[in-house]
Amino acid sequence: MSDLLEVTTDAQVRTIRLDRPEKRNALNAALVTELKAALSDAADAEGVRVVVLTGNGSSFSAGADLASLKELRSASPRENERDSRHLAELFRQIYVHPKPIIAQVNGHAIGGGCGLAAVCDFSFVSDDAKLGFSEVRIGFVPAIVMVFVQRKLGEAAARDLLLRGRLVTAAQASEVGLVSRAVSASRLGDEVHDLARELATETSGSAVAMTKRMMAQLPGMGLEEGLDYAVQMNAFARSTEDCQAGIDAFLNDEHPPWKRDEEGAEA
Repeated sequence: MSDLLEVTTDAQVRTIRLDRPEKRNALNAALVTELKAALSDAADAEGVRVVVLTGNGSSFSAGADLASLKELRSASPRENERDSRHLAELFRQIYVHPKPIIAQVNGHAIGGGCGLAAVCDFSFVSDDAKLGFSEVRIGFVPAIVMVFVQRKLGEAAARDLLLRGRLVTAAQASEVGLVSRAVSASRLGDEVHDLARELATETSGSAVAMTKRMMAQLPGMGLEEGLDYAVQMNAFARSTEDCQAGIDAFLNDEHPPWKRDEEGAEA
């Protein structure tokens, strides 16, 4: 059992809740450690197809907590590097996780908390939430989130968010592509549930995992290298069990084996 996370599983959906509501779910080293462990467990869980990341209380995550910021002032260069790498590993783990991850942003997401939401595959945000990277306003650098935000948005939109350090509304975050959608607080849970069920029952787990892997790798490749990689992945995908089963089902006008209802029986 964890004092910092609540982890539940409903059908094929694993929900991980940040559980520091009194600290607005601010990130510290212990919480990052537990998040990494929970994500690893979800990756290995055979019956889990989708992961939902959300927070308890009124905030999704307020970024680094005050105690961590105080420790930062007296930490050695080696300690600072170790702490930074710890957070970078968490963001990378989410980005390349073999299963789709949905951020259910139930409240404000600031700094590293906004990075958590942005690095997920999908982010549905309560329309009363504010989001942003306020690091430059306290003399800090949004270094780790920048790697993912610039990939996601392109340089112009990333500059506007990261250099100004301002907070934006959920609707504004959705307009620039930082998050997937802004929805009413009363509909947030239902919208996330519907997407999670769609991903769990309408898509192939192995195909999604390979697609995510390719999307992480392709931006660093040139045209010819990228096409060669795509050819290899395309050829490999054809030999997988899911591809063979999916083609058979399509040709026989049947449901593929992953298309199941909420009870897990074949639809």
